[in-house]
Amino acid sequence: MQLQRVAVTGIGAICGLGNNLNEVWANAIAGKSGITTIERQDTSAWPVTFGGEVKNFKLSEELMPLKEQDRFDLFNQYALHAGDEAIRQAGLTKDTYEASRIGVVLGTGLGGFPHIEMHHKTFMEKGARRVSPFFIPSVIPNMAPGLMAIHYGFRGVNYTTASACASSAHAIGTAAMEIMLGRQDAVVTGGTEAVITPYTIAGFASMKALSKKNEEPGRASRPFDVARDGFVMGEGAGIIVLENYEKAKARGARIIAEVVGWGATNDAYHITSPHPEGEGTVPCMLQALEQAGIAKELVGYINAHGTSTPVGDVAETNAIKRVFGDHAKKLAVSSTKSMTGHLLGAAGGLESIFCIKALETGILPPTINLENQDPACDLDYVANKSRNADIQYALNNSFGFGGTNSSTLFKKV
Repeated sequence: MQLQRVAVTGIGAICGLGNNLNEVWANAIAGKSGITTIERQDTSAWPVTFGGEVKNFKLSEELMPLKEQDRFDLFNQYALHAGDEAIRQAGLTKDTYEASRIGVVLGTGLGGFPHIEMHHKTFMEKGARRVSPFFIPSVIPNMAPGLMAIHYGFRGVNYTTASACASSAHAIGTAAMEIMLGRQDAVVTGGTEAVITPYTIAGFASMKALSKKNEEPGRASRPFDVARDGFVMGEGAGIIVLENYEKAKARGARIIAEVVGWGATNDAYHITSPHPEGEGTVPCMLQALEQAGIAKELVGYINAHGTSTPVGDVAETNAIKRVFGDHAKKLAVSSTKSMTGHLLGAAGGLESIFCIKALETGILPPTINLENQDPACDLDYVANKSRNADIQYALNNSFGFGGTNSSTLFKKV
């Protein structure tokens, strides 16, 4: 069976760097930090008081009536917001193809945690009868793709992938496979997350996973730097429209990039720590290259998982060197989490968009705050300033708790 080609025809983004794709990309290539002191909540009792918080967000009433917006957790709203931007850019409607051949596959790591915490407080203080009937629909992870499908009339495949920090990367990979196998003509995919909350911050801080640089939030996320001390929580959404390449071309859609390979594996090593030598991540990247059928030397850029944790950054560096050999020192690697924070389940969606924009514009986003590079992290991490580069292939790495891994390879068109 010959696999169908997969085109990217629309992208939409929201995170601490901005509330639309143009803002996010402009600030990313300018090397700006979207990590600030948290403003939406009182953090005086929190061990960590900063994150990649979305600012000044209000969902359009065209996407959800104002009276309904409080019923649905913020991760749903971010998905609708970024999804609408991507869908409009693609020019996709329910009539573009048969509605049953247009799907939505989104990833989220934790779902509606803010509303879980809010309704738990109501339950404890006021009793079970005061818990809202909208509680369950608000927080279930698959409500984001469900709401999107309902709004646009897309009747195709519809589900959520939940694999920790690889969630949206797995969503993109499985969405691409739906098209490659001829099951769908278009799939809206990517991920969404909104878990800057007391419980999640406390939980990750207790694991000693978070940076505690409360006095300098913009410099806290510093992947590959000797002074890194943990990741920074981020939030937002990165949504991509994928289509059958030939059908998109036939309808006159603007094709931004192509998905040509995907790998998915597990370290089978530890619940939170990556394998130090990349026993799971090495075959994951190799799978993506093998599916694309290209030589590893053609890859020009990797958007790394690069969370700014002492163990993770070294493990990923080791894995990249094992996969690419001598070419590892020639390709560019950057961690945009240095600017956005870690969007957990939405990370792969947003960071795939950075790969796509790098291919489209010939500009590589930097790793900021890289002032004293760890000798164990000895690759070219596009330190502190963006760089012009005519690349043909870009790889996104996303890894998650439980040992899960995803690598997606994009091609310039």
